[in-house]
This record gives sequence, structure tokens and C-alpha cells, in this order.
Amino acid sequence: MTFDEALTIAREGVITREIASTLIRARAGDEFDSLLHAAAELRDRLKGRRITYSKKVFIPLTNLCRDYCGYCTFRKDPGDAGAHTMTPDEVLAVAEAGRRLGCKEALFSLGDRPEAIFPEMRETLARLGHRTTLSYLAEMCERVLNETGLLPHANPGLMGRRDLETLRKFSPSMGLMLESTSERLTRTGMPHDNAPDKPPALRLKTIEEAGRLKIPFTTGILIGIGETLEERVDSLFAIRELHERYEHIQEVIIQNFRAKPEIPMRAHPEPTMTDHARTIAVARLVLWDMNVQVPPNLSDDRYPFLLKAGLNDWGGISPLTPDFINPEKPWPHIDRLAERTAGEGFELTERLSVYPEYVGRDEFIDEGLRARVRLMADWNHPHIRS
Repeated sequence: MTFDEALTIAREGVITREIASTLIRARAGDEFDSLLHAAAELRDRLKGRRITYSKKVFIPLTNLCRDYCGYCTFRKDPGDAGAHTMTPDEVLAVAEAGRRLGCKEALFSLGDRPEAIFPEMRETLARLGHRTTLSYLAEMCERVLNETGLLPHANPGLMGRRDLETLRKFSPSMGLMLESTSERLTRTGMPHDNAPDKPPALRLKTIEEAGRLKIPFTTGILIGIGETLEERVDSLFAIRELHERYEHIQEVIIQNFRAKPEIPMRAHPEPTMTDHARTIAVARLVLWDMNVQVPPNLSDDRYPFLLKAGLNDWGGISPLTPDFINPEKPWPHIDRLAERTAGEGFELTERLSVYPEYVGRDEFIDEGLRARVRLMADWNHPHIRS
């Protein structure tokens, strides 16, 4: 199939793996330009000219983690410089400071099951009255919700059904990056070879369980870590298939790998802006009316260009806390983000951690949270459903 044939079919709304695999190989010039134009046209038709974001605080509950991913600077071992598990007072102080600045989301990020390998974490949890990190997370989500009014968004790694059910009462949305469906990336010498929580089947199981429980869920892919273009396409289709089954994936992040001097992959090449843009465009065509997010801080000052590829969300932006996963990449100031988004012909619009598509749907919001979420929502948003 030629590129032009694939794009013609994609414009009609029927996109298969074969078509996506052809499109993601768009060559610089006319092919690349026409791919982006098709994706942007679809975004405009389905989402309009609004680009959303969530005003948040970033709460790194613990950076201890049992996974050793080749691209991560967030995770620590006990005793490492910067290793830390936040106390309840620290968590609430950050959330309250965010509330005073107008934030509505408290994003909780943390390492995967550190208590499984670190006795120091087990001792810390025992002092805090917990056996597992996920149990401590649930308490902190509940307290942030009730004591500050911020809506928690829990992003703690793999979760089983019982933990998802517990968190659902206090965290109206949750997330887990799929990253990739490639088992090859778990082999020796690859980025996930010493990461027991990164086998794709385990991550897909958590995402599916969230679907069964009707949890508005964030996921995404991480590009440029050694996956092939075919594997990228496979990952997008895996996400689409879960959403078609459960309707619960509220946003899909297309995140680009950035090299850092202190990581094992420090010499690994980063994806180019062209590679990132064509992946975003193919994601839009594959995922259709799903929300496609791209973090602006990971593209430095060039991020407005990516609007041409069909994204409709910039993710969480904090006026208070850094991006603890990528601390060397500060978020743009919200006023500047609005200005540069407007410069491309779009309106920057704030949303909650729960996307408008889910706010009015009873089955997707715990009964105890519905009134609070809906009171905070913008009911003028065209995508709110009831």
C-alpha cells in the first residue's frame, strides 16, 4: 500500500494496523505535511479549537522503587541522595499551597512496590500505620480530598482490583503509562530488563481492570526507548481495543524520551521533533475521538509546533511544583502556554483531572465523589455529557 492510498483510507475513518504502519513512516516533505494536516483536521472536527490542561500540584509520595528502568531519574534506592517518602504533613502542605494558587488536581506519582525489596520502606510504612505503599497512597488521597478539596489523580504503577476499588472512592481518575507492548524491551540490555512491573501483559491487565471498574483512566506510550515503529503502532491499537471494550481511557499521552546524563540510556538518541509529530498524528488517526495529550515541557520551546499534529491536551501544568519525573524540564508558565497556544489559533481551556466526557456519567464517578466533581466542573464545556 502506498502512503497516499493509506492516507485516503484513513481520512474516511477506517484505519488498520497496516495503514497506521504505512502512515507512521511518512517521509519529510509532502507526506509528512499531509499526514499532519489530516490529523489536525480530524482533531478540529471532533474536538474543536480548544486545547485543555489541568492546573495541578505534583506530589511524589515516594521515589523508592523496585524497578530499574534505563531512562528513569525519578526512582531511588534507600540511602541514595534525594531518596524520600513524604510524610502526611508534607503531602497536605503541598496540596494546601496548591489550593491557594487555584489548583484543582493533586497528581500522586510514586515508585512501584518499593516495600517488596526494601526493608527500609517496610519500616517506614509500619510507622505510618500501613503495610503497603498503595494503602498509604489511599489514605493520602482521602485526606487531600477531604482536607484541601483537590481532586487526587493516582498514578502509582501496577494495581490489582482491590486497590483500584479502594482508590476509586477518593481518586476520581487514575493512570498508568503502558509505555510499550513490546516484550522485547524486557530482554537483557533493554530498558525494562530489570523492571518487574514493566512486562506489557501486567500493565495491560491493570488498564483492563480499571475499565471493568469504570475508572476514567490515563495511559500512553513512551517513544524513542528502542521500540520499532511497528511496536509503536501495536501499542496504540492495544490502547484503542481496551477503550472500545470499556470506554474508560480518558486520555492517551504520546511522550518522547529525553536523555539525561545520569541514566543508563544517556547516550541513546532522542526522537526527533518530526518523529514525535508523526507519531502524534498517527495516534490521532488511530484513536479517533480519544483525547491525545503531549507534555509541552519535554519539547522545550518548540512545543507549539506539535499542535499541527492533532493533539488536544497539554496535560497537567503546575504553578507550584516541578515535574519530578523530568525536573530539568520546567513546565511553561500557564499564561505563556495560553499565549503560545493562541498564537497557533487555539484557546487554552482548563479542565479537571477527570475529563469533561466523564463528569456527567454516573457509572464513571463514585457516588461519594459525584457532587464534588460536578460542582468543580465547567458545565459550559461542549464535551460534558450527562
